[in-house]
Amino acid sequence: MSSAVRRATTLSGLVALLALATGTVSAHVKYVTPGSDPVEVAVFLADALTNPFNLAVLTAGALGTITAGLVYLRFRPFPNDVRVFRRTLQSYEDRLPWLLRLAVGLPLVGAGFSGYFFSPVVQPAAPVFVRLFGITIGFLLLFGFGTRLVAAVGLVSYLVALAVEPALLLAFEYVPGFLAIALVGGGRPSADHVVASMAADGQTVYSRIDPFYRRVALPFVERTRHLEAYVPTILRVGLGLTFVYLGVAQKLMEPGDALAVVAKYDLTAVVPVAPELWVVGAGLTELLVGVLLIVGAFTRAASGVAFLLFTTTLFGLPDDPVLAHISLFGLVSALLVTGGGPYSVDAALHETASRTDTDVPPGPTKGD
Repeated sequence: MSSAVRRATTLSGLVALLALATGTVSAHVKYVTPGSDPVEVAVFLADALTNPFNLAVLTAGALGTITAGLVYLRFRPFPNDVRVFRRTLQSYEDRLPWLLRLAVGLPLVGAGFSGYFFSPVVQPAAPVFVRLFGITIGFLLLFGFGTRLVAAVGLVSYLVALAVEPALLLAFEYVPGFLAIALVGGGRPSADHVVASMAADGQTVYSRIDPFYRRVALPFVERTRHLEAYVPTILRVGLGLTFVYLGVAQKLMEPGDALAVVAKYDLTAVVPVAPELWVVGAGLTELLVGVLLIVGAFTRAASGVAFLLFTTTLFGLPDDPVLAHISLFGLVSALLVTGGGPYSVDAALHETASRTDTDVPPGPTKGD
């Protein structure tokens, strides 16, 4: 198995390097930015944050968010509705592998046919290998065939390419996506599930001619089964880092491009505030969502806000590349199913609440 993994790792690394070396990478072209003049970050932030109206709106938003969180923790409104909501979402966990495969496989197929490597900002001049990579990895994930190995190849390819082209940080959500798929496998429905069922049945001809299932697949699954519990942690931390990067690096640190987008789509006509407030508000919102996901606080609520942000972007920016966001849509949806998972504030709060409930002394009996 180690030899196969080494060969797969070497192959994926060569694919990534070859794809990026065959042409010029358009690293400075953003998804929808029409082009802009450079804007000094410090001057932009100083102007935006010293404006009394802007400061009042941002302060009110921050206080409102904090107050809403504290009120919810104190009063826990609609407990039965929340309980049924969580229980229903958790009942979908058996479909989590399928959701993850769709979230990563579909945009990779689209990237392959479109000729870009993970992100639309990385488009080699000779995209033959990029097309083959995206289509092959994407379709194998969609079919669920060799799922764990394919996810490992995809992950290594992305990381090798990222070392060469930092613009791929725009597609960092592929890291938690690939890691999660490598841990949960193909699930069902998948080609892996069909093959495993045939191999596990000792009466089939296939079970007698396939040495891979018992010698490699089963031992690997048994050794890594305990790690599946950390899939929610991997997803929320990876997505959280993605949101922090998008909010800080792509908006607050590049205000010129962000202001150009506001002007291009006349967003100030939708909400009549200054363009600077649009940029700062969007950046801080994505930063807040990212931090909440990283620490695992109000995970499902933060995921819901993220889903709303994506939906608003797709409907508000008509020429935004939809395929580039499918991975984010799918992975955020996966977090709606799993919740925060281990090492999260949500888990700690749940444990504290459960311990408090068990420590409450029983009420007086009729004989008291």
